[in-house]
Amino acid sequence: MKLFTQQEIQAAKSRVTPQILQRLTENNRDVLDNDTLVPTTGCATWNHYFFCPEHSVRLIWDRHSPNKHRCPVDGAVFTGEPYYGAWWRWLNGLNAKACYELGVLWLLTDEPKYLDKVTDILMQYARHYPDYQEHGGIPYNGPGKANAQTLCEANCHADFVRGFDIVSAALTSEQYQYIAERLLRCGADFLMQHRSKQIHNHEVKISSTIGMIGAVLDDERYLAFAVNSDYGLLYQLRHALLPGGLWFEGSLHYHYYALQAFMAFEKFARHTSWSLLDKPFYRDMLTLPLTLLMPDMTLPKVNDCVEGQQKPGHADIYEFAWYYYDQEEYGQLLAWLYRSAPRDNIDSLFYGRKLPENVLTVPSGNTHRPDIGFTIIRNQPGRAIAIKHGPYGGEHDHYDRLNLIVFNNGKALFPDLGTTGYGAPLHYGYYKNSFSHNTLCVNGLNQPPANPRVIDYQEMDNKIKLVTEVDWKTPAKLPDSKIRVEWDTESYRDIVFRRTIEVTEHQLIDRWEIENPHAQCIDAVYHIDAELLAPRFSEEIALCYPYVRQATTKPLKGSCRLDYQADPPISVSCFSENEASVITARGPNNPSTSMIEYLLLRSDDRQISFVFVTDFSA
Repeated sequence: MKLFTQQEIQAAKSRVTPQILQRLTENNRDVLDNDTLVPTTGCATWNHYFFCPEHSVRLIWDRHSPNKHRCPVDGAVFTGEPYYGAWWRWLNGLNAKACYELGVLWLLTDEPKYLDKVTDILMQYARHYPDYQEHGGIPYNGPGKANAQTLCEANCHADFVRGFDIVSAALTSEQYQYIAERLLRCGADFLMQHRSKQIHNHEVKISSTIGMIGAVLDDERYLAFAVNSDYGLLYQLRHALLPGGLWFEGSLHYHYYALQAFMAFEKFARHTSWSLLDKPFYRDMLTLPLTLLMPDMTLPKVNDCVEGQQKPGHADIYEFAWYYYDQEEYGQLLAWLYRSAPRDNIDSLFYGRKLPENVLTVPSGNTHRPDIGFTIIRNQPGRAIAIKHGPYGGEHDHYDRLNLIVFNNGKALFPDLGTTGYGAPLHYGYYKNSFSHNTLCVNGLNQPPANPRVIDYQEMDNKIKLVTEVDWKTPAKLPDSKIRVEWDTESYRDIVFRRTIEVTEHQLIDRWEIENPHAQCIDAVYHIDAELLAPRFSEEIALCYPYVRQATTKPLKGSCRLDYQADPPISVSCFSENEASVITARGPNNPSTSMIEYLLLRSDDRQISFVFVTDFSA
């Protein structure tokens, strides 16, 4: 076995409790308590299709209902594609996960039923896998065999090889060879064929799985390809991290998604010359997110982050990191996580060390990081004012340079909405767009990629000031990654947007200065997660923003104040000397079962100056 040492196995056996065994069993009931069901053809598609198209929430997966799938909001039933193929993708994931987790149960208990189930799953997939037809069609992703994209193929094979490694000594030589050749090698060869030449979390997952298979089968061809080839693991670490250690895609979710894959490989490679653990990259990746925590102990929900993925977790990553690096804040994060959840995961059994007495807390000071494109101002308990000023990060980025996020009294007041399942209509149709962020939107269309810059940052006795700027005078250099073009270059041509944030004890002063040489329709957009108290304006208009409704407007003559029922109440006052309008509207929150308030200032003047003043003590 390559995954765990004998010392780690003995430690896990000494730590395991009946409750942990019960949890692992319950988590795999759908597989353990039913006959093994493996697709005989490559019918599985994409788990992001398994979402209600109206409510943008995940459908209820039922092991005994492959053809009917219910929405948890209103009970609506969906049949046929794309839901049928997504149902099979979920089952493939459960089968693969069971190979690993039931393998661990067998390792801890020696109960034959776990070994038998893992062997049965692996043998059945090995029987069918070579004959699965290559299929795909997922936007900007390579194809799959058991699934519809190369990423999903890698995720399943990562669990297949973990389970195989654990039970391999108990297999007959015929079973070992059958699984090794028809499932693992066949899978690794397919992954090698379809790994793309790009920096991307997918390529990390794919390389990691190839490397894990190489480590288990003692095949240096796989290991060399996974680690040292162009676009392999070492290449990704050298080229896909911003100088401060943030994964280039800008999403904290995908930062951890990539890190999870790196660590999965390292658990196999740490005792070999293929390991990268002693290089500086991982420490930077592990430590950075802990400096970006918001007042509710979540991470900024920027770019592609499905609701819920902003919550710190990843005990599998930090148990191993605490075990290997002995860095205090990793143990403190674990101590915080285990205040509300039992320490009963697999990695805590095998790698668990005594935790520090102190738990991780939200940083008390400001975080100004031009090297990663984030500034977070924390000048009052429960408050955080963040500006995103990083470079464009590819297909998982959103079109929201200089986006503003505000927390007050521990809650998101001006939120980043994140996104929903990628197969749901609101993902591309709403959540990724410029107008669904607290930033500049021109002609109702999306910002092209651009590289913002910090002009000034000052911390004074009673005020923090940040000046950032972005322009669309020259095209930005795009990352070495597949790009989905959903922006409008002509609308933003030659526009310069400077945003000055000043934060005092009770106020946020947000100044917009916009050079608009071609007299485009400029919207300064705010989203406010609070109830608008004043009556809406008398003039109704139709906004060109999809899914945004109840829009009313009036001329902005100097200033306008709007009051909101938040906790505590706030007011937002708008100022401009331009020929401008103030607009209120409502659009989907996240999830889209609730609504959020929109506040816009609009002008087509060639030189525009807007000011928003948020009074937190209103």
